[in-house]
Amino acid sequence: MKNLASFLLLLLSFHSTGQGLKLTNAIVIAQFERPEDRYTIELNTTQILSNLGIKAQPSLNFLKQGANINNLTSDSLRENIKAKGYDTYLFVNVKGYDRKFKVSKAKINVSEILERESIYKIYRDESTSISFEFLFFKNNEMIFSDLIKVSNISNRDAVIKKYRKVLEARAQKKWIN
Repeated sequence: MKNLASFLLLLLSFHSTGQGLKLTNAIVIAQFERPEDRYTIELNTTQILSNLGIKAQPSLNFLKQGANINNLTSDSLRENIKAKGYDTYLFVNVKGYDRKFKVSKAKINVSEILERESIYKIYRDESTSISFEFLFFKNNEMIFSDLIKVSNISNRDAVIKKYRKVLEARAQKKWIN
């Protein structure tokens, strides 16, 4: 009987850890070298999340034009974001131009990720794949990380088109449920 109870407890713990993020809202923050890449990723990610029923806004809606992204840590801006019903920050960046990258296990806070400089673009000549990293934060702590790989790309438009397709499937599978 003890073995059965232990087995059921173990089974329940695996089931609960295997569930998704249960994302309900997000401020999307893209970290890219070029402003047009940041704008493109924030808007496409926000649109996909909104289409899936997740309340989402790009960080560009909260920052003044040309403002430093580190302003997101200011108390007044955080209170404004919270008052509008957002408690999750979603950071999107390029992990690299290879298929071998794994999801990051390191736990960092919002200030640490905002200090990261991005040297990557959405598309780099001669690249055939790109890995995008997604880091989710609540209460200044990382709660979830994910990685999508976009392959068989030949130009910037192909990256965006495939990014949208892969992101929608991933969000439905791991972020909502």
